[in-house]
Amino acid sequence: PGPRGPERKMAAPMSEGFPALEPGAAPYGNFPNYSRFHPPEERVSLLPGELLQSLFPAAPRPLLGLDVGCNSGELSVALYRHLLGLQESKGSLDQPAAGKDLNLLCCDIDPVLIKRAQQCSPFPASISFANLDIMDSSAREPFLSSYLGRFGRSTFDIGFCMSVTMWIHLNHGDSGLMEFLSFLSSLCKYLLIEPQPWKCYRAAARRLRKLGRNDFDHFRSLAINGDMAERITQILTKDCAMELVCCFGSTSWDRSLLLFKS
Repeated sequence: PGPRGPERKMAAPMSEGFPALEPGAAPYGNFPNYSRFHPPEERVSLLPGELLQSLFPAAPRPLLGLDVGCNSGELSVALYRHLLGLQESKGSLDQPAAGKDLNLLCCDIDPVLIKRAQQCSPFPASISFANLDIMDSSAREPFLSSYLGRFGRSTFDIGFCMSVTMWIHLNHGDSGLMEFLSFLSSLCKYLLIEPQPWKCYRAAARRLRKLGRNDFDHFRSLAINGDMAERITQILTKDCAMELVCCFGSTSWDRSLLLFKS
């Protein structure tokens, strides 16, 4: 398998029609070929297939999901298939039935990645991809309210935040991370989070310096540091009144999957 260090994972080779970025030139984590280095299957295999049924036995369908920082959508689609028990070989044939169970809104700050996700989505009727900076409250409030309003809802049933917290933290500081987690906890009944460990922060800062770029504005001043899964759990449970329901274990690249309930 080769090295498991952060540098190995974040490399970004050319893909057809999409120019290669320098591996460190993705300051928001918007790597163009991310799923090649962190295969979606390894994350979803940690989750029980009947998770939605056990969390929402009697809730009206469709359930509404929000995936923040979806990149080009491979993990979003893999989560969707896994949680609905859809086989890889089946595409739009299951579409009508699948869409009745779960509608997933996936957003990312990178318009190029979102365009690719839209072009490649096997479930366009029930998975929506949108270009959105989740930290821009003037953009997110109307957009998310409008989506929820189509279903007569004010919150999402479940939110997914897969290896996104570090990028929010590096770009928006401690207060940005707190605000982000507070916002998600107010918007989602359940929240599945995969926080990056602190060693990934150091690797991201190192990559930026290697390219001769300025360091992340907040990296040196972050007081929330160390065991990031533990720190994020503290913020969500103490400050956001959520409870930790379950830790589904860790991926081979040392990231925990944590499920919280509001």
